[in-house]
Amino acid sequence: MITQTPFRKIFEGAATRQQMFHMFDRHGQAPMSKARLTGRLYDGEWFEIGRSEHDYMFEILPPLWMRGDMFAMREFMTGSITSVFFALSIDGRIRHFHGYCDMLAKGSAERLRDVIVERESRPVRAMTRTERLDHIWSTTYADYRGYAGERWPECDQGARTITVYSGAKGTMLKLLDDLTEAEISAKLPVHLRYLPAAIAA
Repeated sequence: MITQTPFRKIFEGAATRQQMFHMFDRHGQAPMSKARLTGRLYDGEWFEIGRSEHDYMFEILPPLWMRGDMFAMREFMTGSITSVFFALSIDGRIRHFHGYCDMLAKGSAERLRDVIVERESRPVRAMTRTERLDHIWSTTYADYRGYAGERWPECDQGARTITVYSGAKGTMLKLLDDLTEAEISAKLPVHLRYLPAAIAA
């Protein structure tokens, strides 16, 4: 039996083509763990893209399959994980999304579609703390993010780290999950800093 990885939004707003490809490689520095080798690090992640990005990906290769408002990429990320692209009507407007789904988990693409529609149909734009951290991770250049290595306590090894500015102490590495609200706010673009907290999708 395939265990379904929780779906999670990793970027706020519609990603440009450059941002889209940047997020395709967002776990490129991750330790060579089972989660990376099997694609579990990616499974369930999703974000919005523009129509031109959606159409561009459709034209690269014949899709693995097409089902109405979605298609799957023929080339797999790794294992049974591949990209699924969506063109969804939300509040009377067609919007486009990308997500990673496990093709061995029956109905995973349909479940992700339902999650996206529910999440993006909410009347108030908001972000959870996890979504804020994932947005920061998605938009930070590889030179300024990484993974805790052997010099970190054993319980933290393998966790995501990020460079932060700490005033008189200058820059320092910190666990992404340990960022304070002030540090999160400083790393978010201005238009996202004051969004209300959301219930996790």
